[in-house]
Amino acid sequence: MTTEYEIHDHDVLIIGAGGAGLRAALGALSQGAKVGVVCKSLLGKAHTVMAEGGIAAAMANVDPADDWRTHFRDTMRGGKLLNNWRMAQIHAHEAPDRVRELEQWGALFDRTPDGQILQRAFGGHTFRRLCHVGDRTGLEMIRTLQDRGVQLGIDVYMECTITRLLKDGDRVAGAFGYWREQGRFALFRAKSIVIATGGIGKAWKITSNSWEYTGDGMALAYDAGAELMDMEFVQFHPTGMVWPPGVQGILVTEAVRGEGGVLRNKLGKRFMEQYDPKKMELSTRDVVARAIYTEVREGRGTEHAGAYLDISQKPADYVKKKLPSMYHQFKELADVDITKGPMEVGPTCHYMMGGIRVDAETAKSSVRGLFAAGEAAAGLHGANRLGGNSLSDLLVFGHRAGLAAAEHAKAVRATPIDSAQVAEAAREILAPFERKAGESPYTIHRDLQETMQSLVGIFRDQADLIRALEDLEKLKDRAEHVSVEGSRLFNPAWHLTQDLRSMLTVSEAVTRSALARQESRGAHSRIDYPGLDAVWGTKNSVVVRKGDTMTLHQSPVPEMPSDLRQLVAEEK
Repeated sequence: MTTEYEIHDHDVLIIGAGGAGLRAALGALSQGAKVGVVCKSLLGKAHTVMAEGGIAAAMANVDPADDWRTHFRDTMRGGKLLNNWRMAQIHAHEAPDRVRELEQWGALFDRTPDGQILQRAFGGHTFRRLCHVGDRTGLEMIRTLQDRGVQLGIDVYMECTITRLLKDGDRVAGAFGYWREQGRFALFRAKSIVIATGGIGKAWKITSNSWEYTGDGMALAYDAGAELMDMEFVQFHPTGMVWPPGVQGILVTEAVRGEGGVLRNKLGKRFMEQYDPKKMELSTRDVVARAIYTEVREGRGTEHAGAYLDISQKPADYVKKKLPSMYHQFKELADVDITKGPMEVGPTCHYMMGGIRVDAETAKSSVRGLFAAGEAAAGLHGANRLGGNSLSDLLVFGHRAGLAAAEHAKAVRATPIDSAQVAEAAREILAPFERKAGESPYTIHRDLQETMQSLVGIFRDQADLIRALEDLEKLKDRAEHVSVEGSRLFNPAWHLTQDLRSMLTVSEAVTRSALARQESRGAHSRIDYPGLDAVWGTKNSVVVRKGDTMTLHQSPVPEMPSDLRQLVAEEK
């Protein structure tokens, strides 16, 4: 068995090349660090691009009454007060500066008549707060960050999968992985590592997430001893495409509702008035997703088990100008002209509020030298994320993670890598080739998605969650015996065996945390515990590895200072 590998040295290694990873890279570069960015797909092929609606930042360009306090309050209320208040405060304070920085680096925003960045309404936000570029905001952000990173000289390692973090005692010392194309091994030595690998959606059958989103970063951190937090809170975006089957789950931006789109059931009734008469379609995502799900379950769903989202009452030119991507997406993929008729939409597994537990100021995890930002980190969004907060999250905390990782790298010496850890990591990667009679990873992945979709979906109960844990145990056992054929060149089945390990880890963490939380809060809905419970409102679920066992405990939610508590309690 060959364990030859190439070696790359960096002060700061960033795993993941979406918005959070690129912003962290720019932060670390600004401190003079030697930075490497490794991603299992292509540079910029990230879900940042799918964040179409805008960047939430209280710039007060359209609504002069907006400020950081209102943004903070909206974020805390949206997260049902389970958020790390300090992260929410930093985020609300710093988001406008990070947006202005993007503008200075060349991002082109839609403009108000007097030339300021235009802002639009979005679910859960008191004021028009989302800075946008039509409905292509994430794409413009990635373009801007990427251009700047390339200009400043980051080293990028594309199509390289990291399978293990290497440690020296209690701190990280590097990462081990392989090039997807040839299967050659690569070793990255680093003093600091930032995880920015995004979410976990591919563990569910219907998801807006693409093939990369298998929870790798969370699983890598968990295996290295880091804590995962709030893993029960998985956001189902209310509006994904439901037809035709080939596009099921693809996102329909909340901007459609922000620009005046209305939701109707098959009877033509605008049903949001019975779920949230005040905010209607601009209610928070958890409320809208459950409303559509309930309409379908009670027999008022559309032909393909969804709801109608209609913006055809607006002038066609307005729709094409404000929502160009949506117009083309439906025309090309579903042969529907959204200026003339409704879209058929339904909930799709979209975003992870939980993730690696980090410190608010520095984005550092519970493992020395390991940082996390963006969707892979937990804390800011609490039990439910507001639309637009993900883009400002990755700018604010990507920046902070990069700075802190560079500071940490300056303070420590590079250490030699333990060859035994490397040999074990290589053995683990190659094991599926050694087994001749095992099962295909594709059947295990299909069964995992069925389990998570049907038992750990929008609505949950004790019996389903216990059954899901039993299923996951069997799936873990089957995954231990998975086998792949052929060589290490261009072998997608082999790549999936690596992803399966990550997905099984995060799926178990989600299910255990969901079973423990005996209440409904934000994106976590228990049929058997339908109400909010004040006691559970003071606890975050924390998952950590002890030996080979996943253990779960509750940790008190950090207590808010009285002035901020008063702010959140005030009526708008």
